Amino acid sequence: IEVMLVQVDKGAPIGTDLAKYLNIEPIYFDFDKYFIREDARISIDKVLAYLNEYPSVNVQVRSHTDSRANDAYNMRLSANRAKATADYLISAGISSNRISYEGYGETELTNGCSNNVPCSKENHQLNRRSEFIVVE
Repeated sequence: IEVMLVQVDKGAPIGTDLAKYLNIEPIYFDFDKYFIREDARISIDKVLAYLNEYPSVNVQVRSHTDSRANDAYNMRLSANRAKATADYLISAGISSNRISYEGYGETELTNGCSNNVPCSKENHQLNRRSEFIVVE
């Protein structure tokens, strides 16, 4: 009797940022806004397709701001960005128990554009983003 072992692909490992894993453009936000931009929908829809393909994968949306505005305001803004991103996935059919979200404000900048550092609009833009981290 021949026994075949079938490996079930459970998707990306825990801790993976799906934007990097799927090689898609990051989800960026306009200054002081938290709506999902049209250009971001393309990337979010790829994350959505991935989540539909791997129904056992759960993600945490982690959203960020640039360093402009005060820290408390940026925490609220990033929380709104995270919720808007999660709501987009949920409204597209992903179960809400597979999506968690958190705002990080300006605590995880991708570059040196911190408080009182002169930076271009383009460099500030790189910090206004949502990430999709595999948590389960």
